[in-house]
Amino acid sequence: MLQKLPTVGALSLALLCGPLPALGDTPLGLPPVPIPADNPQTPAKIELGDRLFNDVRFSADGKVSCATCHDPSKAFTDNKPVSEGFRGLKGTRNAPTVINAAYMETQFWDGREPSLEAQSLQPPINPVEGGLENHDPILKTIRNDPQYVQAFREVFQVSPDEITMDHVAKAIASFERTRIAGNSPFDRWYFGGEEDAMTEAQIRGFQVFVGQGRCVSCHQVEQTQALFTDNRFHNIGVGFKNIQGRVAGIAEQFLQAKAEGADVDKTVLTDPDASELGRFAVSEDMTDVAAFKTPTLRNIELTAPYMHDGSQETLEDMVEFYNNGGRVNPDDPVSPFLSGGIRPLDLSDQQKEDLIAFLKALTSPSVAAATKSAANNAQ
Repeated sequence: MLQKLPTVGALSLALLCGPLPALGDTPLGLPPVPIPADNPQTPAKIELGDRLFNDVRFSADGKVSCATCHDPSKAFTDNKPVSEGFRGLKGTRNAPTVINAAYMETQFWDGREPSLEAQSLQPPINPVEGGLENHDPILKTIRNDPQYVQAFREVFQVSPDEITMDHVAKAIASFERTRIAGNSPFDRWYFGGEEDAMTEAQIRGFQVFVGQGRCVSCHQVEQTQALFTDNRFHNIGVGFKNIQGRVAGIAEQFLQAKAEGADVDKTVLTDPDASELGRFAVSEDMTDVAAFKTPTLRNIELTAPYMHDGSQETLEDMVEFYNNGGRVNPDDPVSPFLSGGIRPLDLSDQQKEDLIAFLKALTSPSVAAATKSAANNAQ
């Protein structure tokens, strides 16, 4: 007997994600979403992607979907230090939010995939995520499900035997490109001219953000938009103590394994040492050791814990880490690969409080409402 396709569609989008933006609509503070020429958006494709995103059958134990680690009710994260996948196995990386991932020039913390389409293919076949050996079970499930067969025929004009993982990836990516959120208090104050949209503490915090805190160097704000990321990779000192004194050996071992055919995606999520190599795993450039992609700060109040390894539990922890110059404690060792500009900030307690207040002004009302609604429904 065929298993019924999970009921997701418009209901889940309305209750958990907020309403879908109309195609072409852009929230205040954000630029238009970049859409690949070979994967144009359509309502039917977005709905299909929503269903695929939430389908737990695409995992070895039938319990893990994209939404397991990118939960719409948790601002498309899982609020865990590192994600748990197939049979509760833990990886090495914190799940970044899908919200506004459409603006990222590369995907994953180390940028090992160039697009949302390419990214979506990896988790199902990672041994600590979906646990599948290959994509064949996914295609078998889709080709034998009448609802999927009809949807893929409508969206891609293909017969069941012609459905490929390229089609699956394009549909999931199309759905993810609708998960955008702006219109935060900061956007209304900075771009919309609403003088009372932010509190006095948040306005002071913005001055710290662009001034003594130097946060804006990487979490960029432009004249008409703010992605709060430079889409680049930086070593800010996170995780350095875990590989201190062993970097050269770990890097050499990783490169040898990679040359012999080791899969980067699987290696960095199953080997804690390799995980700490960051962008180096992709570029093989020693200047990229322990460099990770600058995440967006939008909705950061709702996406704890922080950093690539989830090592900073709260906003207070994160601000203190930067204030100490890329260290948990002021007397911790400093990474020799530390990016320029990472040094003690000497912020006062008031400045720290104001900076945190400002970060909370980056929360989009639609995301906050969805998260609050889900929390209330869970009680």
